Amino acid sequence: MNVIPEKQPLKVNQQRKAAFTYVFTSNPSFVCVLLYILLGSLSIVTSCGNLLVITSVIYFKQLHTPTNYLILSLAVADLLVGVLVFPFSMAVTVSSCVYHEDLFCKIRDSFDITLCTASILNLCCISIDRYYAVCQPLTYRTRITAQVTAIMILVSWGISVFIGITITVAGFSQGSCEENCSSEVVVANSLGPVFSFYLPAIIMLCIYFKILLVAQKQVNSIQNTSSSKSEVSKMERKATKTLAIVMGVFLLCLTPCFICVVFQPLFVTPPQIPVIETLNWLALLNSMLNPLIYAFFYSWFRSSCLCLPLVLVH
Repeated sequence: MNVIPEKQPLKVNQQRKAAFTYVFTSNPSFVCVLLYILLGSLSIVTSCGNLLVITSVIYFKQLHTPTNYLILSLAVADLLVGVLVFPFSMAVTVSSCVYHEDLFCKIRDSFDITLCTASILNLCCISIDRYYAVCQPLTYRTRITAQVTAIMILVSWGISVFIGITITVAGFSQGSCEENCSSEVVVANSLGPVFSFYLPAIIMLCIYFKILLVAQKQVNSIQNTSSSKSEVSKMERKATKTLAIVMGVFLLCLTPCFICVVFQPLFVTPPQIPVIETLNWLALLNSMLNPLIYAFFYSWFRSSCLCLPLVLVH
């Protein structure tokens, strides 16, 4: 496609204020095509993985439990990330191939912030559910009911939409903070990540640390009454490994991006665009990995993957 932009590229400072301008090239490079194939494949894998989780939970009635409802809500958020955020981010990342107005960037940022925040908050709700299941098993069924789960899901999505719209309207600094940097931009770059990532991450760390301590106490109790120490040791290693994977992947994917978001306006020399886009894609990959972490570790999901094609055919 040959598209000729009406204006030449702006200066660096003007580009920051205009939230970047992107231009079609008449002959996309080989690297550009490879990036589209790679990022498009990530979008397909993310969408299919989460769609499989959604279909399994909805179709099989025995999976209609409060915990699985939270996993369903998480899968919906991650599915929308794969369907909406991935294509927008793909167009922005391969910026030498596309031309869009400022509205495109705002739409992309709004979807990105809202859906990624929804994914994070749903992860936080799952950690709360696991806390009651492991630490307070006797009161779990009375406290974590379907109604409570529905409220948690609605609150998570409500907060996500509010944060996404607020940050997008307030503005998002794409470069260093100069003399005309408004207070709204500073707030958007500081308070937004606090409620979208840092606060939920701290809550999840505290909850999973508590779960790990309780699990270890339960293992020690079993060890005192059982002669099979090797089996107990295996259970302890499995519990520790699962929690380490859950929090490790979450923090590995999202922490670099959110650190960059908070401190980016304060940099004398802002990070290069490829660095920012790489960190953004690293954060988005968490939506692709969530089905593996929160679904493939469950035996019911593996069973449903085998049974679902046969059931749908008949």
